[in-house]
Amino acid sequence: MQKEFKNIEESQVVISELMLPSHSNFNGKIHGGYILSLLDQIAFACASKHSRAYCVTASVDTVDFLKPIEIGELVTMKASVNYVGRSSMVIGIRVEAENIQTGITKHCNSSYFTMVAKNDKGDSVAVPGLILKSDDQIRRFAKSIKRKSMKKNRIQEFHETDFSSEKYLHILEDHKAKIELNP
Repeated sequence: MQKEFKNIEESQVVISELMLPSHSNFNGKIHGGYILSLLDQIAFACASKHSRAYCVTASVDTVDFLKPIEIGELVTMKASVNYVGRSSMVIGIRVEAENIQTGITKHCNSSYFTMVAKNDKGDSVAVPGLILKSDDQIRRFAKSIKRKSMKKNRIQEFHETDFSSEKYLHILEDHKAKIELNP
């Protein structure tokens, strides 16, 4: 029997991995695509742990690469459920890299993945709610609600069938864009 509400700590996942030369890009830094793959894996693990169901990635709302990760650093990813809807969950992930020789740790990435719980037939299934016990947990839940609302508004505002470029030309003036509309 599934719990109706769960503590955030019950679903948290932490993984660490040493960054190898095979994970690097042409510039000698860890390839962003490799980090994205790890982010998707930990988001899946956290969401599945919370829902006790198979989960799929519905969207990647934000991936902010803040600092490069070097070969030989120990990368630690910390995932938590920040928000739950009926069948969806927003998983917040913090990525830190540690120089294992000096012990210096840096915050390299923050990400938000929306995951959806599915049953064996591929239908969405309900997930447990969250018990919020701190201002930080409430802030993360509220921020996810706001991000979801802003995304919905942005999609509606810029829907291709209702879009009128004349309403937006003024905001392009200070940007690197040259307008050459066909009459």
